[in-house]
Amino acid sequence: MTTPTTSLCFATPDDIVVRGRSLPRELLGKTTFTAMIYFHLTGRDATPGQIAVLDACLVALMEHGLTPSAISARLTYASAPEALQGAVAAGLLGVGSTFVGSSEGCAELLARIVASTNPRAEAHAIASAARGADARLPGFGHPLHRPVDPRTPALLAIAREHGVYGPHCAALELLAAAVEGEAGRAIPVNATGAIAALIADAELPIGILRGIALISRCAGLVGHLREEQEAPTLRALLAGADAAVPYEEEKR
Repeated sequence: MTTPTTSLCFATPDDIVVRGRSLPRELLGKTTFTAMIYFHLTGRDATPGQIAVLDACLVALMEHGLTPSAISARLTYASAPEALQGAVAAGLLGVGSTFVGSSEGCAELLARIVASTNPRAEAHAIASAARGADARLPGFGHPLHRPVDPRTPALLAIAREHGVYGPHCAALELLAAAVEGEAGRAIPVNATGAIAALIADAELPIGILRGIALISRCAGLVGHLREEQEAPTLRALLAGADAAVPYEEEKR
């Protein structure tokens, strides 16, 4: 049986080595958090463009308002304020296919289009199949931002500006046109769809996309908990729940 190994980190009495580089001598003060994330995930130094794109994605995903993950974190903190980490963990558990974490599914569709010998036809096939099944495609649609999610053109512009607009971003444009054609109306590409394209074109593994969302969301949840410390929302949230979901005798 092969002995398992790790290439990420080891420590000695006078050093900590991360992917072959000394943390105190080669990384601290010489790299940014975003660049370190890229290096840690891939073992490669990111280009300035790749750093800019990853940074933009992290900023875009950090805050979403009082969504289920933020509410879960706030409620958990109110119940157990001695364990900030528990409240953050509760919020991270809410990162899924509906909120924040839908980039993975979109990235898989974009990879199909990029790998196809006829990308335009593949995009139309995906859009047509989704319409036939009355299914929502990951990365498309938004309950508030219509007809355009304002984050999407901003993210794609950053990719273009930094030379990271590649085949996955082009595939997203093809898929967006096909989805709109099938629907007969504008369907916004939401931020998670744009992020799927940017991360893939930045040469990060798409299998880690939800992890990138979690890194960003963690910072956002800490912000929510800091606000909860200063201006608690627990009573308002509980009162809102009572008002919105009244008790009713079960019909037998």
